[in-house]
Amino acid sequence: MTGHQPRSGGFAILVSFLIGLMLIILPLPGWAQDFRPEWVALILLYWSLALPERVGVGVGWLAGLFQDALLGTLLGQHALAFALIAFLALRLHQHLRLVPVWQQAIVVLGLLTVAQLVVFWVNGIIGRPAPDWQAWAAIPVGAAIWPLIFFILRGVRRRFRVQ
Repeated sequence: MTGHQPRSGGFAILVSFLIGLMLIILPLPGWAQDFRPEWVALILLYWSLALPERVGVGVGWLAGLFQDALLGTLLGQHALAFALIAFLALRLHQHLRLVPVWQQAIVVLGLLTVAQLVVFWVNGIIGRPAPDWQAWAAIPVGAAIWPLIFFILRGVRRRFRVQ
C-alpha cells in the first residue's frame, strides 16, 4: 500500500465552474452590468489555492476558453488571463493559505487586476477600443466578495470531501 487516497469531489469542482459560467450570463439590470464580478476567475482562484495539485494552469485555460465561447469574446483572451492568474495563485498558494481571508482578498484584487489587464491588452492588439472606467468596477467587487466565495467553496469542499 502506498497510502495514496483516490481523488474525490471532481464533480463538485466541475459544478462550481458551471455555476460560475451561468452567473456570467445571468441577466442583470443595466446599472449592475459593470459590477458583475469575474465569477469564473474567483472560482478558479479558490480551487487553485485549495487544491493546487488538481486545479491549475490547464484548468484555468479551459475555464477561460469556455468563458470566451460563452461570451463570444476572442477565443483565448480569457484563457490566457485565467491561465496566468492560476499560475500566479499556484506560486503564492503556500503563503496565501496561511493569511486571513481578508488579506487574501487584497491579493485577489491584484490577481483580478492582472486578468483584466491581459484582456485589455489582447483587445488592444486586435484593435478594439479601450474600455471605459466602468470596466474596472468589477475588480473591487470581486475582491470584496472573496470572503463569501472562500467560505462557500470551502463548505462545498468539506461537504463533498473534495480532495
